[in-house]
Amino acid sequence: MSANDVVITGIGLVSCLGEGAQAHWSILSAGDAKPVYDAERFAPYTIHPLPQMDWSQQIPKRGDQRQMETWQRLGTYTAGLALTDAGIKDDEALCASMDMVVAAGGGERDVSVDEAILEASRSRNDHELLLNEKLTTELRPTLFLAQLSNLLAGNISIVHKVTGSSRTFMGEEGAGVSAIETAAARIRSGQSTHVLVGGAFQTEHPDMLLGYELGGYLHRKRWKSVWQRGANDGGGVVTGSGGAFLVLESRAHAEARGRKAYARIDAVASGRARREGNDLATAVSGLLRSLPDFVATELVISGASGAHAATAAERQALREQGSHAVRAFSTLTGHIKEAQFPFAIALAALALSNEAAYPPFDAENEAAASAPPARAVATAIGYNRFEGAAVLARA
Repeated sequence: MSANDVVITGIGLVSCLGEGAQAHWSILSAGDAKPVYDAERFAPYTIHPLPQMDWSQQIPKRGDQRQMETWQRLGTYTAGLALTDAGIKDDEALCASMDMVVAAGGGERDVSVDEAILEASRSRNDHELLLNEKLTTELRPTLFLAQLSNLLAGNISIVHKVTGSSRTFMGEEGAGVSAIETAAARIRSGQSTHVLVGGAFQTEHPDMLLGYELGGYLHRKRWKSVWQRGANDGGGVVTGSGGAFLVLESRAHAEARGRKAYARIDAVASGRARREGNDLATAVSGLLRSLPDFVATELVISGASGAHAATAAERQALREQGSHAVRAFSTLTGHIKEAQFPFAIALAALALSNEAAYPPFDAENEAAASAPPARAVATAIGYNRFEGAAVLARA
């Protein structure tokens, strides 16, 4: 035990299942959780949509809400849930000294302008002139600001007054892994005492789905669980809108203000393996072995996306490294990109704090847990690139 142990004292979650840490624990631990999905709006692709949101609960000013895209509102809202859960939101001194690490995407495009440019280009050959015309007549100057990835951190600072140092990572699941890895390292080294870390993803926008489908990653046809998606149904990924933010603190800082921790993060590992042949399964096995006492870990919260190669490699690696109760939460929430790894860590922390494993999310492919977990591993094996894993223990 060390004064600089990294403990989780606040959890903010939003997914198709609802909002809040306790709401997710209640639903996922009950044993009868059902996915909430929409197979019509973006057919032939299925998505897991946001629940009904009252943004004013965490973003009270209408002006602040209006100047944000949905993914920024979602991230700012979820960050507020985490700050509230940690008992920090109304403490101006703690917010002012709090560091922040955010995993973010590049914003949402103006689809109507994109469509107008494509339509006009069919009857004109001067495409460079056409683009310049549209840039000066169709696009709002504020739209360019809305596309900046670090605007999510900026909005969190404005709304929640978190004004310590700020870092933003981009790069899909890898952004979430790097964000957690950096935040934990800062606390463990004594550079930070408390950090807000996480991300959000809004999939209900055509350009968000296009990014996946250009690589052939999206699942088609009827919904199936993560472990049951075959190659004849497309690329295997079903996306979801959601967010996950955590408040991480040093043990000494949390104890000094009398906060009970959900769990302790003992180690975070990351990698960028080649994706050819069997290299990925070997790399994932090595990543898991690098975590302390992985073989003896009871519970694995898997961020498996359903993407065929990545999910198969993770499944093979887990089988090679012992017997674990594996839970692939994307079956129920969809793949939430930058928020995938923070979400996995949040679910692992909830299981440890409640001293109970989740029942299988897919009874045909996930084994029941043999005992309440004292340790848990969270994974995020990127659907396209980057791998990450963390080991957590009871605080």
